Amino acid sequence: MSDEHARPWWRDYVEHPRHGPLPGLLVLLTVATGLVDGVSILALGRVFVANMTGNVAFLGFALGGAPGFSLDASVVALGAFLVGAGLGGALVRRRRAHRGRLLRDATVPVIGLLVAAVVVLAVARPPYDGAVQVLVVALSALALGLQNAAVRGLAVPDLTTTVLTMTLTGVAADLRGGDHRTTTRRVLAVVAMLVGALVGTLLVRGPGAAVALGVAVLLEAVVLGAVAAASRRTASWQSGP
Repeated sequence: MSDEHARPWWRDYVEHPRHGPLPGLLVLLTVATGLVDGVSILALGRVFVANMTGNVAFLGFALGGAPGFSLDASVVALGAFLVGAGLGGALVRRRRAHRGRLLRDATVPVIGLLVAAVVVLAVARPPYDGAVQVLVVALSALALGLQNAAVRGLAVPDLTTTVLTMTLTGVAADLRGGDHRTTTRRVLAVVAMLVGALVGTLLVRGPGAAVALGVAVLLEAVVLGAVAAASRRTASWQSGP
């Protein structure tokens, strides 16, 4: 048995041989993504700010005249996400040689954008529509687009922090004969998104959308602190998989 397979499974999320602490941090970001999309769906009018697959479908529903879907919000979310992804891509090209600094430098503006969205939600009163809806959607989608591009640059398998379709496909397709650590990683990604969406729903329905988004900011801050500390030490995971 290899040393990697002899390790306790949980250590893969704090000190993975090839990815260091990145797997655990990306699980936290997946929870944060579930929270943010929970806020956008439940408080901002059926729009995704992280899951662009769903948002493109919502855009089609809105164009088709289906009630309850906002064309403006869907277009703003898609446009802001693409701008954020473009900015994130530029950051990846500058920081590709050091994955810890890449995640650190991406998380700082993500936190700033989400904090701005929290402030807008805290000052405004629900229902959030009109300019408030568009502004919060734009800020959140810009943040998640940037984060998604950075996560893509990190290249940690199965932990995209957003899209779960291929992750679920992998769980089912490799159920027999697949590596159990890979399956565990995929299942954990799904559970993390589920937990984020559940907590986001409970918070939106309870103390409100600003609190729910604030919890997502706290998770982002935890990730920032952890990756900033880890990046001070030279390690093989920083240079790439």
